[in-house]
Amino acid sequence: MKRRWVKVLAITVVVLALLFTVADRVCVHYANDEAAQLVKEKYGYGNTTDGHLDVSIEGFPFLTQAFAEDFSHVKLTARQFLIDTTANAPGGYLHIEQLRLDLRGVTVTSLTARRAEANLATGTLTLSYEELSGVVTRLAGNGASVRVSQAPGSAGQAAHVKVTGTAGGTALNSTGTLLAQGTELSLNIPGAERASAVWRVRLPEGVGFTAARATADGVEIGMVGHQVNLGSSRFTR
Repeated sequence: MKRRWVKVLAITVVVLALLFTVADRVCVHYANDEAAQLVKEKYGYGNTTDGHLDVSIEGFPFLTQAFAEDFSHVKLTARQFLIDTTANAPGGYLHIEQLRLDLRGVTVTSLTARRAEANLATGTLTLSYEELSGVVTRLAGNGASVRVSQAPGSAGQAAHVKVTGTAGGTALNSTGTLLAQGTELSLNIPGAERASAVWRVRLPEGVGFTAARATADGVEIGMVGHQVNLGSSRFTR
């Protein structure tokens, strides 16, 4: 009889653990989707038909973190969303290949206002040379055909890019600079009229660009933030 009760108890514990795990995964899936929707609304990362946005609350169990309103690690990844120049220049739109943020020590500060704060945020933003070539070609106008590729000499927050092709009937073979400061990206291409542009990326308040480098596949921009406000942004056009 005793062995039977022990067996029944063991089975009950296993079943309850399984049910808790299923419930935990269902809840975290819902929370991920809800968080992704809020990010789309606030920062505009899902503003294209081919864009992708994913928010993943890490750690198990999720429910204990939710009850404590304290999450150790949240990942945010946005791909192929669109930004425009600060001057709304015709043809100045630029697709961001990927923006990735790792948020550490996320605490909910207001459930009703959907506010949260992260102790630390680190991440990268990637621009493809294909997209940079397209935007420079459009901004240069007059039948321009410009190609942007990797150039040596990236340092600090300035990534050097090689610019070749034609613009305004003039042959181009020069080195441009993509500067990442604050939440702004500025591109300067010597020798091409109207080819300089500035874009502002909507980031959580407290996050800013810290480095830029030209890689074989594109320009990679690093970002860091401390005491990051996830519930509101002071971004203005």
